[in-house]
Amino acid sequence: MNRKLSALASCAVLLLPLLAHAFSNARQEMLEAIRARPNLDHGAELFRNCAICHGHNGGGTVDGGVPRIAGQHVSVLIKQLVDYRHDRRWDLRMEHYADNHHLKNPQDLADVTAYIHQLEVNVPPGVGDGELVEHGGALYAGRCASCHGRFAEGNAGKQVPRLAGQHYEYLMRQIYDAVDRRRPNFSPAHIRILARLNRDDIMGVADFLSRGPAEEPRVESSLRAALAPQR
Repeated sequence: MNRKLSALASCAVLLLPLLAHAFSNARQEMLEAIRARPNLDHGAELFRNCAICHGHNGGGTVDGGVPRIAGQHVSVLIKQLVDYRHDRRWDLRMEHYADNHHLKNPQDLADVTAYIHQLEVNVPPGVGDGELVEHGGALYAGRCASCHGRFAEGNAGKQVPRLAGQHYEYLMRQIYDAVDRRRPNFSPAHIRILARLNRDDIMGVADFLSRGPAEEPRVESSLRAALAPQR
């Protein structure tokens, strides 16, 4: 038994530099993409692959199989794509379309996410049955609003996603995936918060968010300025 433990410990020590290097590469790629000046015309070309699943307007699907991404913060979109590229988030379709073959460099990430950010969807999202909306709203205000915002508008500077108007079924699935450790890019603290929710809590919060409009100006320039290299 001691030999096995010793071997495992040795493997862990050997893996640490590789993990640190991978994390460093992912962070560098993300920062370069955030700092880049986006080209919306090129972003529109790149988005053609995204539109296959997410729709021409980035609206996703009402059944929650594909999320609504239109209007999402650029920094959030970049982080999620980088996470897919570096095994920090799992989905076979996204891992395929987010790879270096389809999005070759940080500039491509900047271009396609800026294009997605300015898209608008006029079709209502998928919602729940409405029975637990009030309960969900109260829970959200007490446990989630401090990070995600009063109107679930998110925070571009802190890479906190906009949740308002997201499809109900998608929100439900992501919460369960996070608690069941199928979303490795969720922090342990975030998972602990979600793990305290029961079924009615999750249904209520998801339904509340799916119906909530987020009236926040789409300002990404402040984030770019904050991260831009000092001259």
